[in-house]
Amino acid sequence: MQFVKPDINVDFVGIRKIGFTVSAAMIVLSLIALAMDGGPLYGIDFSGGTVIQVRFDAPTPVATVKKGLKAVGMESTTVQRFGEAGDNEYLIRADVSMEAEENLTKELEQALREASGHAAEIRRVEMVGPQVGKDLREKALFAMFYALLFITIYISGRFELKWGLSGVMAAALAGSVYVLGIFEVSIPFLMTAAMFVTLVLFWFLELKYAMGAIVALIHDVTITVGLFAVFDKEFTLPIIAALLTIIGYSLNDTIIVFDRIRENLRKYPRNPLSFVINRSINETLSRTILTSLTTLMVVVTLFVLGGGIIHDFAFALLVGIVVGTYSSIFVASPILLTWQGRKS
Repeated sequence: MQFVKPDINVDFVGIRKIGFTVSAAMIVLSLIALAMDGGPLYGIDFSGGTVIQVRFDAPTPVATVKKGLKAVGMESTTVQRFGEAGDNEYLIRADVSMEAEENLTKELEQALREASGHAAEIRRVEMVGPQVGKDLREKALFAMFYALLFITIYISGRFELKWGLSGVMAAALAGSVYVLGIFEVSIPFLMTAAMFVTLVLFWFLELKYAMGAIVALIHDVTITVGLFAVFDKEFTLPIIAALLTIIGYSLNDTIIVFDRIRENLRKYPRNPLSFVINRSINETLSRTILTSLTTLMVVVTLFVLGGGIIHDFAFALLVGIVVGTYSSIFVASPILLTWQGRKS
């Protein structure tokens, strides 16, 4: 199925500087938003504490909910509406883990009923200790780092036949991260330093396809995380799953384009690399757009109709699919041309 004309010839290479500028602007804005918020807004999964979902049988002001919470000693809490406006549901977050869940539920229902004058139903109570939250946060960062690391091995072997070189580099980086982790080095700092060293090694070891793919993936994850900071959305375990999904989706698009570039390099050996890259992107454009649109239809449906539980998960996928499609065209492939400029 051809969504666009087979002879289309959009000059993506010619506007690559505009693409780089847009990407740089989005990344800078994302980093500023994260810096202003003091980092991502971690949910209960990563920060520890208690989350309570309560539903009233009639509209109830937030101030009334807080009044009922104070009656049971829960003063340091945040209350926000949850789901649709007519659901009369709220999410209550406390920064400490509450004990005796069964008794807590009964006391809360009674206190909220007395404060509001309406029946209150505690629909769920989730509690995570601070140490458990810290461990989960660190494991989530390690999961993303190792996912990117193994991707580099695949890309280097698949397109440059440098399995051994990329494998040794990945093993050295993984070993260094593990050893430094034993000495309790800050995990976010450790991951940032490891990714920077990885990019430097790609540059000097001439792993250009792997570098293009990893830069595009870092681009996608950074912008998605930044938008979460802009909209004050929480990071939970499902969001980490969404980020890993985004990495896989974006990589799939990038590999399709890279594969066509490799084929066209053999097909048009006398043509400049800019021609080959531009032709390859245009030849895969129909497939890229169709795949993105069909996936977006599902994700938009989840975002609109999925309910509050998976709303943030769907939001992450929505942003990631759009940004991932953009990066496979305007970030990953043009980096190969930038590499040629470095070699000339």
